[in-house]
Amino acid sequence: MDGEEQVNVRLEADILTARQTGKGLARTLGFSDADAVLIATAISEIARNMLEYGKGGTMRFRVLASPRKGLEIHAEDRGPGIKDVALAMRDGYSSGGGLGLGLPGAKRLMDDFSISSVLGSGTTVVMRKWVP
Repeated sequence: MDGEEQVNVRLEADILTARQTGKGLARTLGFSDADAVLIATAISEIARNMLEYGKGGTMRFRVLASPRKGLEIHAEDRGPGIKDVALAMRDGYSSGGGLGLGLPGAKRLMDDFSISSVLGSGTTVVMRKWVP
């Protein structure tokens, strides 16, 4: 780990801050502009979910250098949790009336994606993108 940054997601404006933080780190790592936008989009989707469903949370950004170079985003909230994670990961499913693209969309944009959730305790998402 060469560096870590943190963004608290409490307000709508914090989504933009998280997005910009991830995009800036991606460019520093040597990701293409297109990949930096994909990373920023995945961050936006997860941050929006954290704010809307988890009542906010924290995103930590970690630069990975060994054995591969990449970016890791660790997003954690202390919201109500997700009752059925497998269902929430299905395209088109939405518990809030949205399009249902947030979680599965973010997973498609990143190289590694994991999610864990405990009812009454919150949800954690870890995403990684590796420099090609």
